Amino acid sequence: MTKTLRVLALEPYHGGSHKAFLDGWMQYSQHEWTVLSLPPWKWKWRMRHSAITLASQTSEKIREGGNWDIIFCSDMLNLAEYLGLVPQSIQKLPSIVYFHENQLTYPVAHPQEFDFHYVLTNLITALAATEVWFNSLYHQNIFLGELRGFLKRMPDFQPLEEIEDVRNKSFVRHPGIHQLPKRKKRIPGPMRIVWAARWEHDKNPELFFKSLQILKARKVEFGISVMGEQFRQSPDVFDSARKEFADHIDRWGYQQERSDYEAALSEADIFVSTADHEFFGFSVIEAAAAGAFPLVPEKLAYPETLGLDSGNEDFFFKGGADQLAERLIQLSEKFINNNLWDDDPDRAIRIVEKFFWKTKAGLLDEELKRLTHR
Repeated sequence: MTKTLRVLALEPYHGGSHKAFLDGWMQYSQHEWTVLSLPPWKWKWRMRHSAITLASQTSEKIREGGNWDIIFCSDMLNLAEYLGLVPQSIQKLPSIVYFHENQLTYPVAHPQEFDFHYVLTNLITALAATEVWFNSLYHQNIFLGELRGFLKRMPDFQPLEEIEDVRNKSFVRHPGIHQLPKRKKRIPGPMRIVWAARWEHDKNPELFFKSLQILKARKVEFGISVMGEQFRQSPDVFDSARKEFADHIDRWGYQQERSDYEAALSEADIFVSTADHEFFGFSVIEAAAAGAFPLVPEKLAYPETLGLDSGNEDFFFKGGADQLAERLIQLSEKFINNNLWDDDPDRAIRIVEKFFWKTKAGLLDEELKRLTHR
């Protein structure tokens, strides 16, 4: 009989990819989950106070009869602080911290915004955990690789030897996505290009729109959907691009309904990423799962997740706007000839199906059991 574990999940920032990860895993998991969480608001305060708040919630659950086999938390929690505030029965449990992101290599708009306190929270949590899971090998390598330089900035007592301790208990555990519906017969129209990301500078929207200017000058026919979460101070390029490409726009802005977002992916011929920063790249994986042709920079986590070493070089571009535009023009010619996929329209779907939650959840479940049996 398969053993069912009781998992205590602690999530200080229960929104975005953090929430999607837990929701997706729990939907297909064989284990029993208790989720203690806080709304996704004021992330810096969450990283500072969540240990106190979640420890209090844990004690309340214990009084109600709560009992668990393992702790699972995200990188937003100071796990050491939390363990110091809960009963000994909780302190003894094996624990996993999942790094969706980290505060050492996460980009900031201005250097003065960098705060070493949050990097130390990440490090302390990694040291306190039984295992450290990263959402990509790229993420694991860049975090551990940059730690030494960061710690050497300390005036004394530099804990450099602790880096190997973290490395030795670190593993790559890719997140999952939901399988998207099989796309219907294509609606007639020009080649449809989708760009979907946070509207911030680290996603390099300027590169995308510069490449579209080249396409427009070359009389290439195309439609665009530009989607993603917006903030009070989004890059100015979005306002100018909306006017410049008004005749090409299919969708613009954040899609309030998930069904509208998925519809845009299912209608897309090409999905473009121009990101300078990405620890995993959910939107690209979801677009590929929807049957869109991914066109992404040959860097970050993309070579790992889209199989650069497995004969999929055509999914990648190098260089700037000229190179991206040239690849889009090449793809537009194949699109016009009804051969965008070289007679293999399901290739991207096959590459990313390993990320589908219906498969991924069982693999992660087994990792929890392995850890509890150590």
